[in-house]
Amino acid sequence: MLKVASYVIGKKLRGQTRYPLVLMLEPLFRCNLNCEGCGKIQYPDHLLKKRVTAAQALAAAEECGAPMVSIAGGEPLLHPEIGDIVNGLIAQGRYIYLCTNALLLAKKIDTFKPDKHLSFSVHLDGLEAEHDHAVARTGAHKIVADAIRKAVAAGFRVTTNTTLFNSADPRRVRAFFDEAMALGVGDMMVSPGYAYPKAPSQEIFLSRERTITLFKKIFSRGKKHWKLNLSPNFVAFLQGKRDYDCTPWGTPTYNVFGWQKPCYLLSDGYVRTFKELMEETDWEKYGQRSGEPRCRNCMVHCGYEPSSVRDIFSFGGIFRHFAAERHNFDDNGEDPDTPMPPITSADGGADANNNDAANADDATANTPHTCCCQKPKP
Repeated sequence: MLKVASYVIGKKLRGQTRYPLVLMLEPLFRCNLNCEGCGKIQYPDHLLKKRVTAAQALAAAEECGAPMVSIAGGEPLLHPEIGDIVNGLIAQGRYIYLCTNALLLAKKIDTFKPDKHLSFSVHLDGLEAEHDHAVARTGAHKIVADAIRKAVAAGFRVTTNTTLFNSADPRRVRAFFDEAMALGVGDMMVSPGYAYPKAPSQEIFLSRERTITLFKKIFSRGKKHWKLNLSPNFVAFLQGKRDYDCTPWGTPTYNVFGWQKPCYLLSDGYVRTFKELMEETDWEKYGQRSGEPRCRNCMVHCGYEPSSVRDIFSFGGIFRHFAAERHNFDDNGEDPDTPMPPITSADGGADANNNDAANADDATANTPHTCCCQKPKP
C-alpha cells in the first residue's frame, strides 16, 4: 500500500525509530458471543456498558496519526455510533479494518457505503465445526458465510480473520482456506492466539514451537489461489524462517480506559495521551528477547507484522520480502497431509507464559481480546 510505504519512509527520513502503523481502536468491550479464547465478557457490567464516543475515537486517530485503524472490541457493530466512527475515519483518509463476528453484519450493512478505505474483517475460525465450537454457538458459521456473501455482493471488501489454537488440524485449516476464497473474500488473515490468563479455556493456547510446526504444515505446498492479508515476511516468521522481536509500539491501543500500555495484548496501565504512551513506556521490558515471561510464546501478528514491515525498509529488506513472497508456499519439509503431533504439557497455555496478572484490577488486568480483533497487514 503506497500510503503506508510513504508514511514509513517519511518517518525513517526524519530519523524517527518508533512510530505507529495501525491504531487498535476498541470503542467498546461488549460482545454478543462467548468465544473460548476470549475473556472480554469477564469484565463487570459497568465496564461493558462504557463506550468510546465517535468524537473521542476520531480525536485518538488524529493524535496517533497511524495511516490504518483496526476497529476492534467487543463487537463494534453493537456501538450506536459505529457509522459515525467509520465515516469520520474515512474523512481523515485512513484505511479501516472493521473487525466483526458478522452476526449483525447483514442487518447493519446499510449503515455503511463501499469505500476503498473500508474493509470488513470477519471473524471466521475455520470450517463449520471448528468455528461454531470456537464461538460456542451452533449455526454461527452459516450466518457468517451468508453475511460475507451479502457484503461482497454489495461491493464491500471483505477479509477473514482466523485465530488458531492447540487443537488446529492443518488439513482442516487448508480446507478452510479453500472455502473462504470460494466465499469471495479479498484475502485471509490468520494468527496464533495469545495465551490470556482470563480466557475460559486455558489448555487451548499454542507454544512457540508448536506454532511453527502448525504453520509449516499449513503453508507447505500451499495453493496459488490462497490470498493472504499477511506480509510475506510475517508468513515466513510463522514458519520459523525469520527471527523477529516484537514491535509493540507499532499497534498502539486506545479504548474506554485511554491509551493502553504497552500493547494490544498486555495492559500494564493506561495513560491519557498518545505522547505519554510513547515517551513513558519502558519498551525495552517487552518482547520475546526481553525475557518478559508473558511475551515468551507470543507470535501474534499485532506485534510481529510491524516487525516484518520494518524489516522491508532495512538494509536488504526488500530482497527478503520478495524471497519470502516467492517461497512461502514451497515444500518446507513438513507434510501438510499428516496431523499434528500429540499435545504435551509443554505445548502452551497461559501458565506457560507465567502470566500472574489474572488477579489485577479491572483497569489493568491482562484480559483477552476477541479472536476477531487482530491487526491487519500494513
